[in-house]
Amino acid sequence: MTTVDILTQFYTSFSEKDVEGMLSCYDDNIVFTDPAFGTLQGDRAKAMWKMLLANEESDLNVSFKILEHTPDAGKVNWIASYYFGPQKRKVVNNITANLTIKDGKIIKHLDHFSLWKWTQQALGFSGLLLGWSPFMKKKIQQRTNRLLDKFIAQK
Repeated sequence: MTTVDILTQFYTSFSEKDVEGMLSCYDDNIVFTDPAFGTLQGDRAKAMWKMLLANEESDLNVSFKILEHTPDAGKVNWIASYYFGPQKRKVVNNITANLTIKDGKIIKHLDHFSLWKWTQQALGFSGLLLGWSPFMKKKIQQRTNRLLDKFIAQK
């Protein structure tokens, strides 16, 4: 498969909430990094996607556009829109992904987005005030990783 094929399969599967289709694009030793989770490797990175897509009735919508590609890398802009938390705040997260590919699998996946913009949408006023801070980033990563630990333990 070409880089375009792999990226298209990954993000099309994501938009269809087909986690197995997504994970079939990942190498077993995948390294994933984003502002909300930090760095996750291997099965833990795969479990994150399973957790995020576990709710089959989720209101998640994903769209994507491949911006750049070479035989061993790709850059994708993807947008996730959904409602977050008990207040059901609307979040539209604009993400740029840089992916490294080797032997037909994604070996590195780095998502970039403004955590401050995300916190403003997801958390409201407290996100506006504190979302830019290293303290808030650390708290978010601790919380997301605790949720991931709980999800993994239940499986």
